[in-house]
Amino acid sequence: MIYLAQSDTTAGLLSQDKARLNALKGRAKDKPCVITVASLCVLKGFARVPKAHKALVRRAKKTSFIYPNGLCLRCVKDARHAKFLASFEGGWAYSTSANEHGKDFDINWAKSVADEIFDADILSQGKGSAIFKLGKKSIKKIR
Repeated sequence: MIYLAQSDTTAGLLSQDKARLNALKGRAKDKPCVITVASLCVLKGFARVPKAHKALVRRAKKTSFIYPNGLCLRCVKDARHAKFLASFEGGWAYSTSANEHGKDFDINWAKSVADEIFDADILSQGKGSAIFKLGKKSIKKIR
């Protein structure tokens, strides 16, 4: 299933099927997607947070991190979106902005590719999350 929902950052397409998300957007099927998680407990199942960055990750809002294992994860602090994510098996979903690759947000396109729409009345384009790459002790801003 592909869901259209307002995330903590922008209107997004969410699914546990990364290849299908990428195909809908016209991207390479193996292109990485942010994995959004409902809680820090769920995040721990995907990646180990380097000790030097634990406080930063715990306090971060609207920020995604690329972990040493190569996965990009964002722990959602917005209660409404976290509750939505918690409804997925395992409490997580791949997430990407609700637009075709390289194009601006188009609500009609987004609705046409979604199997289900969550909170249609609040969908809007917003700024994507900041992304940082975490090393054991280093940090690098990606976006």
